[in-house]
Amino acid sequence: MNQETFDCGEYVDRMAELMDLPIDSDYRPGVVDNITRIVAIAQVVNEFPLPDTIEAAPVFEP
Repeated sequence: MNQETFDCGEYVDRMAELMDLPIDSDYRPGVVDNITRIVAIAQVVNEFPLPDTIEAAPVFEP
């Protein structure tokens, strides 16, 4: 999915409806802005190339 085809406003409206979570009209623009930022960050992560031979680490060690 690319950012041009993803409607953040529609997503916020549908998820709020699905979760029965009313979003005050004063707060909706901020929620949509945050989802827009999240989509941009997720796109960078999802587009990061990984080699086919990579394996998941059995234990996470920071």
